[in-house]
Amino acid sequence: MAEIRFYHLTASPLERALPKLVEKVLERGDRTVIMAGSEERVEALNAALWTYDPQSFLPHGSARDGNAPDQPVWLTTAYENPNRASVLFLTDGATCPAQTEFPLVIEVFDGRVAENVEAARTRWKTYRDAGHALTYWRQTDRGAWEKNG
Repeated sequence: MAEIRFYHLTASPLERALPKLVEKVLERGDRTVIMAGSEERVEALNAALWTYDPQSFLPHGSARDGNAPDQPVWLTTAYENPNRASVLFLTDGATCPAQTEFPLVIEVFDGRVAENVEAARTRWKTYRDAGHALTYWRQTDRGAWEKNG
């Protein structure tokens, strides 16, 4: 079974929160796949990972860049694992099978949109029923993460 973490955005957009979460994954020595809802969103996240902090560097790529096996962070719209990642980020309502191959799945959703919250609740129930270990993190007003439940 996978560990699945839900990250509920309330104070900042995905483009600002995601790079910091990805940094933590890379600091642990893990690789990640980031699954987005569209090719346009992949390109927007690709740009955000390059520009979010002039003092940081997050090595990453997408199909446009190629060399998936060499990329520590792979951006895609498909459920795939071309870089042998152990962590899957799901954004924009992207989903993965209930029986995922990734040991850690991180769902990041915008809590300022009611339908996103409702969809996250539905996915929570699906994962729970499949027997996964679940945790829920809510963003504070300052952008930090607080574990709930």
